[in-house]
Amino acid sequence: MKKNQIITLVVILAAIAAAIYYFSGSNTDDAQQDIVSAVKYGPFTVSVSATGELEAKRSKKIMGPSSMRNAQIYETTIQSLVPEGTEVKEGAFVAQLDKTEVANKMADIQAEMDKILTQLDQVKIDTSIEMRGLRDQMVNVKFSKEETKLQVELSKYEPQAVIRQKNIEFEKIEREYEQLRVKLGLTKDKNMAKIAEITASLNQQKVKMKRLLDLSDEFTIKAPADGMVIYARGWEGKVSSGSRLRAWDPVVAELPDLTEMISKTYVNEVDISKVSIGQDTRITVDAFPDVEYTGTVQKVANIGEQLRNYDTKVFEVIVSVNEQDSILRPAMTTGIEVIISDYDSVAYIPLEALYKDSVNYVYKKVGGKIMKQEVVVGPSNDLDIIIAGGLEKGEEVLLTKPEKADDMKIAYFNEEQKKALLVDLEKKEDERKSVLEEKKKTLKDDIERKEESSNRMIIFN
Repeated sequence: MKKNQIITLVVILAAIAAAIYYFSGSNTDDAQQDIVSAVKYGPFTVSVSATGELEAKRSKKIMGPSSMRNAQIYETTIQSLVPEGTEVKEGAFVAQLDKTEVANKMADIQAEMDKILTQLDQVKIDTSIEMRGLRDQMVNVKFSKEETKLQVELSKYEPQAVIRQKNIEFEKIEREYEQLRVKLGLTKDKNMAKIAEITASLNQQKVKMKRLLDLSDEFTIKAPADGMVIYARGWEGKVSSGSRLRAWDPVVAELPDLTEMISKTYVNEVDISKVSIGQDTRITVDAFPDVEYTGTVQKVANIGEQLRNYDTKVFEVIVSVNEQDSILRPAMTTGIEVIISDYDSVAYIPLEALYKDSVNYVYKKVGGKIMKQEVVVGPSNDLDIIIAGGLEKGEEVLLTKPEKADDMKIAYFNEEQKKALLVDLEKKEDERKSVLEEKKKTLKDDIERKEESSNRMIIFN
């Protein structure tokens, strides 16, 4: 009997627990359905947010050797590089490039020069031997000429035939002597031309060697001015020790002018239509989250691009930083908030509370009941949307659809008032655009004036 009583008691307790769980779960669901938010009233900002990176507006590039291509060296390795952020003086060491290929080319040229020098020595020896042989022949012919001349003089008492024979022999030897003299001159000219040709080849190799020696010196890269070293960035990423430096883009690092900073950011294709030159921005730096800076949009790209880590096409946007601060450094990550429009005092609600059919409407709580109320809306940001009409400050709206929401009828807004509110919103938007166009024009005039002033600068030596 006791065993049956225990089983009955357990069943009753289980039933009670199930009932408590069921009703508590139902109450939780009801509570979720009744999540509300009060209509807020106050300042409202419409903005576009993006992540950027600080850069110096102006910088001096630290270049590798510009004559690499002339030496048919198209890339080399950066062996060592001073740490990024190092403060350097003009002429100080910045980087060392691998000289292996330069050394190999110098060895090839040296071997060629040795070969040419050997050829030159051989030609000089051959020339000397050949010229010596011709001179000896001329000496021998000269003696024969003198001997024949003497025989002509001694034969003057001989018959005419003998005299004639001696004269012919003399003329023959004299002509041979002249031919040897001319041959000696031609041979000398020929050999001198050959020596000059070989010497010219040698000089060409010497010029190549001089260029390679100068290029070898340029493989030790030094700072062109005082400043802070910031590594250059290429399509493969940031330059560092071990990176390949290519002849067509020999930038190793930069010396930024830290007095004027910009932030380069990328805005997705959905929001780019809202961004325009001249708009104000708020800038934060991840390294110093408690400090906020102001800026101005300076440039908006016309063409989008597909970048790594972005799901959609993005457009490059350049923002100038208005303030100067010694703590700002290139490559710091920034948070950019482009201010599209600012409102001093407006009513607004969370975006989750707004619904749209043929009109915009919300579920408003009035005296414990829920009604479907049409509203007139203005601009929105990532979280909230302005309510120009249909709701008052402090009223509550539901963030989720209530039960039987589809059976509710919409309480429509007065058409005349609605039209007047829409006209007022449009007027304010036109005023905002007009102010922005004026700022854009002023900014453009300032840029043109600076460029014109720069072009007029004259340097006197």
